[in-house]
Amino acid sequence: MRALVEASRDPSYPAEIALVLANRPSAAGLAFAEVARISTCVIDHTTYATRESFDAAIDAQLRSARIDLVALAGFMRIMTAGFVDTWRDRMINIHPSLLPSYKGLHTHERALADGIKLHGCTSHFVRHDVDTGPIIAQAAVPVFEGDTAEALGARVLLAEHQLYPHALRLVASGQARVVNERVVISGQSAAAAPLINPPLR
Repeated sequence: MRALVEASRDPSYPAEIALVLANRPSAAGLAFAEVARISTCVIDHTTYATRESFDAAIDAQLRSARIDLVALAGFMRIMTAGFVDTWRDRMINIHPSLLPSYKGLHTHERALADGIKLHGCTSHFVRHDVDTGPIIAQAAVPVFEGDTAEALGARVLLAEHQLYPHALRLVASGQARVVNERVVISGQSAAAAPLINPPLR
């Protein structure tokens, strides 16, 4: 969330962070948002009897604030199908793996257990199933010999802080759009160097 706020301070950035909404009153992002003079709202999920009523309260708040796009950041709640459908192609997420590999939790531990050489993060549009949906952008990081889940996770987090503002920029500017459940990026160059780990000598 902080990375998105920092990126949005550039006058050329195509999105404004208009609201920070949390489901926990203790969420650290709320204090940061208040200092940054961004509107905040807490909708405590523990005070709602059902997921549907909780999601309805979130939807009402987003509509009241005239929100166009939702960027999930550390929001560890599974949304109902109705809410996801209402915000279809207007809600994005960041996940700490190169999807479709390692959906769910403990991504770094699982990556290390499999002995892969490239790990990373993915920004995607949200769909009913967890960590699915059209992929907007991905960033890869190397996996080093002797890595711990904590060390690898810290490397991925740095990549997330670069990738998520980039993905939001693509969506908010209209460069990224969903066509037949794939994200089409306009103006994308075909020239890109391969990522190889360990590097070629």
